[in-house]
Amino acid sequence: MFDHKLINSIQNLLLKRKETIAVAESVTSGLLQFAFSNAENAAKFYQGGLTAYNLGQKCRHLHIEPIHAFSCNCVSDQTASEMATGIADLFKSDWGLGITGYATPVPESENKIFAFYAISYKAKILNTQIISPGKMDFLKVQLFYVHKLLDSLNDLLASV
Repeated sequence: MFDHKLINSIQNLLLKRKETIAVAESVTSGLLQFAFSNAENAAKFYQGGLTAYNLGQKCRHLHIEPIHAFSCNCVSDQTASEMATGIADLFKSDWGLGITGYATPVPESENKIFAFYAISYKAKILNTQIISPGKMDFLKVQLFYVHKLLDSLNDLLASV
């Protein structure tokens, strides 16, 4: 289901740096949390995560800006960035990941499938991306998002 080499690479880079990570997700429904929690030494670098599916929970727990979030159904680079920095602060981690989007076509997305993700480090956003998988079933879309985000994180960890 997950690329264990990629998870191990991220784990090794975080352990070498003596840093931690936390995740905030909606569209991936806890799959990032599942991936990190299955790493061999997860307790040494993974602080935990939060799945927040609606605006109220994202505002309450991750402190996203509600007027902007309402205007875009919580799907934007700003919301993903606020999720990433919010989760890092909430869990007291060095790194934060935030991802929000659509895994199935719905009227709010103009029937398009896409997600925004953000990666924060020490309260600063290092990367935001919009990703679109094309036509796939729901679970494959979620796994595509997870892989893209983890791949980007791995690249950042190796270069920062």
